[in-house]
Amino acid sequence: MALGSLIDAGAEVDGVRELLDRLPVSDWELEVEPVLRGGIAGTKVHVHAHDHTVVRTAAHIQGLVAEARLPDRIQQRAAAVFDALAQAEGRLHRRPPDQVHFHEVGGIDAIVDVVGTCAALELLNVDRISCSPVAVGLGMVRAAHGIIPNPAPAVVELLAGIPTRGIDLSVELTTPTGAALMAALATSYGALPAMEVRASGFGAGTKELPDRPNLTQVVLGEAIDQPPRDGQPVVLLEANVDDATGEILAYAIGALLAAGAHDAWVTPIVMKKGRPAHTVHALVDPALVASVTAVLGAETGTLGVRGHQLERWPVPRHHERVEVDDLSVRVKVSPGRAKAEFDDAVHVSERTGRPVREVLAEAERRWHERSDAPPTPLHLAEAIEEPATEHPSAHHHPHDHDHHPHDHDPA
Repeated sequence: MALGSLIDAGAEVDGVRELLDRLPVSDWELEVEPVLRGGIAGTKVHVHAHDHTVVRTAAHIQGLVAEARLPDRIQQRAAAVFDALAQAEGRLHRRPPDQVHFHEVGGIDAIVDVVGTCAALELLNVDRISCSPVAVGLGMVRAAHGIIPNPAPAVVELLAGIPTRGIDLSVELTTPTGAALMAALATSYGALPAMEVRASGFGAGTKELPDRPNLTQVVLGEAIDQPPRDGQPVVLLEANVDDATGEILAYAIGALLAAGAHDAWVTPIVMKKGRPAHTVHALVDPALVASVTAVLGAETGTLGVRGHQLERWPVPRHHERVEVDDLSVRVKVSPGRAKAEFDDAVHVSERTGRPVREVLAEAERRWHERSDAPPTPLHLAEAIEEPATEHPSAHHHPHDHDHHPHDHDPA
């Protein structure tokens, strides 16, 4: 449905096929069909393949993507999607991400879906992606290990930190691969951003839903500069503590972050009678005030917590990967800045004996070397509903879409 919407919006099918032909896999065919869903014209993409039973590891799939020698941004986006899936499945199954076994996502059709979507974004020259809140259904769905809840556990894992809403439909509205596309590629979520619309398209699902068109919509346009808008609401929680050791304060910071705080820190203060003390701060979402306050009280022993209503304007960011001495290092990329992840640099340092500062510097240098020139005027893609592809590792979904469609709530 994601690929169908982008083709419907103007991505050249032949261009997508040419890029997909670079993948070192065979026995697949891309069929594009014009359809109607709820009276709205859309594009239905069928990927016909013959290896539905093949199970590939995440490392194998990343190797296939790298071997294709695709344009840098296509390769980076596709790798980010499969990395998001591997990270989520690894946490669920308690395995290293590169050892995760993909079931449906390991099939050629699912690889073509993901890489084809990234190729279509590149052909449309999309620089930034924004998504509406993600819709999920209810009930149960069939997977490789039997019947599991809807949304699937992998979907819930991937949607952590992403605005999500439930709809009273016993239909799989968001698949793990669709969730991975949004988690890996989108930089913001919410209403349609301010833009001058250039094109739009609809990607069709298989099933006809009774009360809504089964479509994913994409809107393409040029960003419009606008005055500062209201920021994201947050609450600053604070507690003064004069009887906690440095070890306790350090542990409290970690516990606050684990409880969901956006950030947590400690500042030294002087209290009454000249006593040295500390203020413990935690910046939290309003929905988490009660739970984070409980952690702050339990870990510091404070007899009271105060709070302030604030706003914040977080800068969009995403992760990419580079290799240093054949080891992977994540690089956090935001407008005008790229910074290597310290924990990954420490891992490389421990494995190679190189100083951490050298690893950090080389990782950031490698990212800058491979990155393109400064971006052209911004293009925005707004996925009004969630893109859907095949179900991933450990959550088998039959490839007969007529019996088990990936259905989406419309715009």
